[in-house]
Amino acid sequence: MADELGIFEVMFNCRAMRRIKPDAVPEDLLRRLIEAAHQAPTASNGQNTRWIIVRDAEQKMKLADLNREARRVAYGSPAPATDPAMARRQAASKWHTDNLQEVPVHIIACLEFETPPLDTFARGVGTGGSVWPAVQNLLLAARALGLGAVPTTLPLADRPTAKEVLGLPENVEPYCLIPVGYPMGNFGPVTRRPIDEIVRWDRW
Repeated sequence: MADELGIFEVMFNCRAMRRIKPDAVPEDLLRRLIEAAHQAPTASNGQNTRWIIVRDAEQKMKLADLNREARRVAYGSPAPATDPAMARRQAASKWHTDNLQEVPVHIIACLEFETPPLDTFARGVGTGGSVWPAVQNLLLAARALGLGAVPTTLPLADRPTAKEVLGLPENVEPYCLIPVGYPMGNFGPVTRRPIDEIVRWDRW
């Protein structure tokens, strides 16, 4: 069974999957993703992560349009990469941008505050630790269940419009959108730098 993978096998083979089939994902699997995400720690055990699971075609198109506009503003039209690995990443990003609305599920990770934050970005810096562990749990659970996923913040760059599309109240802030579905590509080991290049002992 895919969900019987060991935790280290899952972590070492959890690629960012941007190309995703349009096939529907059963609701029980989506609930398992949220259950896994909900086990993550939150500040003072506030358990204030909130999740919106978007399957409606019109809603997905609105979010995909926000993603395309944000990408256009942020990156324009990048020159084609000459490095083969970078070219593959560019192609995957372009597919993701062009086809986000076809991905069967968009999961939006949010935090609910007691009162509306005065500054959503400053407040986000102080509270992101309550949402990102849950996002990682969801990504690992998706991999264990044979689902592809990748977090992106671009669809939420225009926060007022994104919140309006999602119908979020003033005291709920979105942090990222995670497209979820069955991957077109294959899972496999991720490529990372050797540990000795990234670790220091006691001080830099």
